[in-house]
Amino acid sequence: MGTTSLTPPSPKERALEALAAKVSPTGGDLEGALPGTFAAIFDMDGTLIDNTPYHFKSWQMLYKKYGKGELSKETYYRDISGVPVLETIRRVFGEGRSEDELKALLNEKESFYRESYAPYIRPISGLLNFLAELKGAGVKIAMGTSATQEDINFVFDHMAIRDYFDVIINSTMVTKPKPNPQVYLKAAEKIKTPPARCVVFEDSLAGIKSANGAGMKVVGITTGHTAAELQPVNLVIDDYSELTVEKIAALFED
Repeated sequence: MGTTSLTPPSPKERALEALAAKVSPTGGDLEGALPGTFAAIFDMDGTLIDNTPYHFKSWQMLYKKYGKGELSKETYYRDISGVPVLETIRRVFGEGRSEDELKALLNEKESFYRESYAPYIRPISGLLNFLAELKGAGVKIAMGTSATQEDINFVFDHMAIRDYFDVIINSTMVTKPKPNPQVYLKAAEKIKTPPARCVVFEDSLAGIKSANGAGMKVVGITTGHTAAELQPVNLVIDDYSELTVEKIAALFED
C-alpha cells in the first residue's frame, strides 16, 4: 500500500500560521475585527510611491512664480511635507486671495506635479509583494493620506493597488489634518480595529506625529528623511523588501 504524500502549506497558509503564532489576542470584541491580529494603515505620498522630489519641485515652481522666493528643502520637509496641499496654499498664498483663487493655485501646483511625475511613477521596492502578503494573511489594510482624491486616483490609475485597500481616508474626510491624529483614528474606526492594534507606515514628520498621537505602532520609511530624523518610530525601513508579516506582527508582542 503506497504512502500518501503531504501537500506543503501554501504561502497564504504559512503567513496565517505565523501570524497566529506571533500575535497575542487583544481581548477586543469590535464587530468585524480579527481578534489576535493587527491592521496596517499606509500614508500615500513618499510611502507607497517615492514622489517627494516631484512634489518639492512643483512647490518650488509655485513659490517662484508667485513671488515667494526660493523654497528650501528644509522648509519643505519641515512645514509642507505630509500637510494637505490646500492647507499650505492658504497659509503661504492666502493673503488677498479668494477661495476660488486658492483652489486654482492648488490645481496649478498639482497639474505640474502630475505631468512631471507620470512618466516615472512606480511603487516603492517590495511594496506589491508586501501588500499581497498582508492581504493573504487576512490583515486589514487602510490608507490615511493628506492627498486629494484626484491625487489618489492618479496613483491608482498608474499602479494596480486599489483593491488591496479596505478603507481610504483622504484630506476631505477630516477636519483636522496631520499632525493631528484624526486621519489615522478615523481609518482605524472604519476598519474596526483598536488603534493599539494598528501599525502606520509613514515618511513625513507630520505623519509620524499623527500616528504617534493616535497611539499606533509606526514604521518610518526613509524616502525623505534619515533614520535618525524619523523618530519616534518602532521600526525604520528603506523599502518594503525588508518586511514580512511576521516582522510587523512582532511589533505587537508584549
